[in-house]
Amino acid sequence: MDIEPILAYSFLGNTVKQYAISAGIFIITYVVLSLFKFGVIKKLKKLALKTKTEIDDLLVQILDNIHWPFYSFMSLFVASQYLQLHPFASRILSYIFIIVSGYYVVKALQDLIKYGTSSIIKKQQETDKNFDSTALELLSKIAKIILWVLAGILILSNLGYNVSTLLAGVGIGGIAIAFALQNILSDIFSSFSIYFDKPFQKGDLIVIGPDKGYVRKIGIKSTRIQTMEGQELVVPNKELTSIRINNFKKMEKRRAIFRFSVVYETSLSKMKKIPEIVNKIIASTENAEFERVHFKEFGDFSLNYEAAYFLNSNKENIYRDAQHKINLALKEAFEKDGISLAYPTQKLYLAKES
Repeated sequence: MDIEPILAYSFLGNTVKQYAISAGIFIITYVVLSLFKFGVIKKLKKLALKTKTEIDDLLVQILDNIHWPFYSFMSLFVASQYLQLHPFASRILSYIFIIVSGYYVVKALQDLIKYGTSSIIKKQQETDKNFDSTALELLSKIAKIILWVLAGILILSNLGYNVSTLLAGVGIGGIAIAFALQNILSDIFSSFSIYFDKPFQKGDLIVIGPDKGYVRKIGIKSTRIQTMEGQELVVPNKELTSIRINNFKKMEKRRAIFRFSVVYETSLSKMKKIPEIVNKIIASTENAEFERVHFKEFGDFSLNYEAAYFLNSNKENIYRDAQHKINLALKEAFEKDGISLAYPTQKLYLAKES
């Protein structure tokens, strides 16, 4: 059977032979790229693991992160060069190839930025354990955003759009958008204030109004705080720059005040002995430094005392442990000396009429 007439048959401006060759080019290109991914890259991974440097691992990982969409469109783009396509179809293929390629290029550059930032932070923390990485992390995020913006402009330019006219239109529309997004923009600018002014850093224990917790993440729009109860509190950055914040990490010594009460039946001699008991207990507690203890007032149902001491640490757990030991020691000492702690009570005195 003579297949020449079949191969010479023309459809949409191309012969069957051209379609067959184009299909063969697509298959061969895709197979070659797949072999590169599952063969060459796999071997490169093993070699990279044997080296001490990390940059080769990163480069191999970047290549490994390129998946089938890129390989498919690359193969399709190469195969299409052998065909006489309609200008519209040719433009569509070119646009898709540019967009997919641009996406993977930006992802690769983002991985490089992430690696560079992590390397700098790691080196700085080796020499300075108190090094604050939040500023570098912010710059890294901004760089990634700029990359996407530049990639978008370059892609639009390659797609044939007049970027200058587009940017001028964006400038006019940006004013309206700024008004619509003023709260978000305010949070973003507040994040800059937090990063550079440093009222708190990641890991600090802070108090905001009724909430107390550790700073876990300082983002561009909000800051995440883990409360003492374990909940995650998300606070807009704008709010954090407009309220009073109590940062426990900034204090070198912590002043603690606690109160306790004894019953009215406590004798005067025992009342005079209480300050001495409290002084000895605090003095024997690790990291604690006695300041004062006073009989404060006559309460409704108790005799009220107030004591204060300094703790040579700003750690919340150390403070809790110290107060725990003081409370137990106080209870033990009072039981030994026959001093009763007070609790809300009412006494009724009934008198018989004569």
